[in-house]
Amino acid sequence: MIIPSSIVLATAADVKTIAAMSRDTIEQGLPWRYTPARVAKLLNEAEVNLIVARDATELIGFGAMRYADEEAHLHLLAVAPARRRSGVGAALLRWLEESALTAGIGIVSLEARVDNQAARAFYVARGYSEVAFLRGYYLGRADGVRLSKDLFGSAS
Repeated sequence: MIIPSSIVLATAADVKTIAAMSRDTIEQGLPWRYTPARVAKLLNEAEVNLIVARDATELIGFGAMRYADEEAHLHLLAVAPARRRSGVGAALLRWLEESALTAGIGIVSLEARVDNQAARAFYVARGYSEVAFLRGYYLGRADGVRLSKDLFGSAS
């Protein structure tokens, strides 16, 4: 397992790379929604943590989670294709879950495409349960599944 050399809060300098990675790894086949302007807005929202994983030379993954009073919602999590299955995604998710716990938040939810078996398996392996089927969730073009995890009732 290769762990990123650092996970830190994203900066304005990361916005274009995050947006491009979202377009290329998460939003394939859909209109590009997490454009640089939308990512920059996320970066500046007080209730959102936008984090990046870096190795010695480049940004290799990112995650964005919104925190509310009792629940957090994972909006985005992506790892560069060449770095998948190396622990980067798990490290990013763990960082975001630990932040939720620190804030006293015990529930994390997210959505994934029904046909994205790799993402669904990734989250299930980390204690998430599939709790709802979402017909046409992705702009009427793709079905989704909502996953949830009780951080208080499980070991992160």
